[in-house]
Amino acid sequence: MKKLYLDCGMGAAGDMLTAALLEICPDRAAMLKRLNGMGIPDVEFRAVPSVKCGITGTHMEVFVNGHDEHDHDKHDHEHDGHDHIHAHAHAHAGMEDIRRMIGALNVPEAVKADALAVYGEIAGAESRVHGVPVAEIHFHEVGSKDAVADVTAVSLLLHELAPDEIVASPVRTGFGQVRCAHGILPVPAPATALLLQGIPTFAGDERGEMCTPTGAALLKHFAARFAPQPMMAVEKTGYGMGRKDFQTANCVRAFFGEQYDAKRGSAEMKAVPPEKDEVVKLECNLDDMTPEAVSYAAEALLSFGALDVFTLPAGMKKGRPGILLTCIARKSRAEETAAFILTNTTTLGVREIACRRYTLERSESLTDTSFGPVRVKTSEGYGTVRKKAEYDDLAAIARRTGKPFPKISAAIEDEIRKN
Repeated sequence: MKKLYLDCGMGAAGDMLTAALLEICPDRAAMLKRLNGMGIPDVEFRAVPSVKCGITGTHMEVFVNGHDEHDHDKHDHEHDGHDHIHAHAHAHAGMEDIRRMIGALNVPEAVKADALAVYGEIAGAESRVHGVPVAEIHFHEVGSKDAVADVTAVSLLLHELAPDEIVASPVRTGFGQVRCAHGILPVPAPATALLLQGIPTFAGDERGEMCTPTGAALLKHFAARFAPQPMMAVEKTGYGMGRKDFQTANCVRAFFGEQYDAKRGSAEMKAVPPEKDEVVKLECNLDDMTPEAVSYAAEALLSFGALDVFTLPAGMKKGRPGILLTCIARKSRAEETAAFILTNTTTLGVREIACRRYTLERSESLTDTSFGPVRVKTSEGYGTVRKKAEYDDLAAIARRTGKPFPKISAAIEDEIRKN
């Protein structure tokens, strides 16, 4: 089973996604030729080597009538230089114009359908923001030819790569303000914020627009879920670079490979235990938050990418009852996770403790049971194998059948053991 994982820790934009996917194509030159053969009038793609923080990747330049449309960003705005946000004049385009433009392209019908669906997401968000029907929406930035190029390029690349599942990380949005055709807007821009509803996001510590409307719409349409990287045997890694430089490498990373097969790898894992994982334990004491507020902060931390979050009762100074909030995070994300805790709780400080953890390899599969398909989590390594049914699936079956949860759980666990 082929998996594609998109690391959006520095946000997402159409040009960055295009470049990352191009890097993992078997024949990049031939694929670039196909992109330029799609038939977008007066548009030319150029894949340019780019280096960010010592890492080499690709920056995708889109030329319209000989001019680099993405390049206007660095002259017209003080933001990250991601794709397609322009202050200079573009001819406005409605959905009918977009349909005609995409319908005339030299790409498979499935690619056209995906590209139109992405624009449908954008049009729906713009409609809600401006309070007008979708039919009356006139795209400004995202209606330009370079944005059509980004959307159709990503659609074509994914069609050719044909992953069985696309998973994306939580998305960095950035913060501050961005200039667009309507004026100066907060980051994330209103349409982007709507498109990202239901998707785990975080602002991060870099000022600027890290996720564009096009990037948000592409992720919303193509990603099956948003989570930490699943267990997979990575075969290729692609780096799609943004234009601006930050302290962190400004890129989208694409990981392409096979889903990890726990059974196939079990003998190898027993012979060679999994590597030690460096993590940090972040702690803070809370005595002026309601239990509901603490619960929300814990859930938000998990969506942000924390490995685990738990609380314990604590006795505070002057006899006040309090809560000890503990978060386990990857060492590479310690600072931004601590910043997230400071922003989302009332604590004045966070303690960091470096740790190493020993973990079992984990995978997830769909198993047929007498109650229907159920997701089963397998943990394996160090000579140990454990299987456990997904709680949400068990709860759904209990609600559907009206049977007690313990009986449903016991029956399905017994079927899993027998299999």
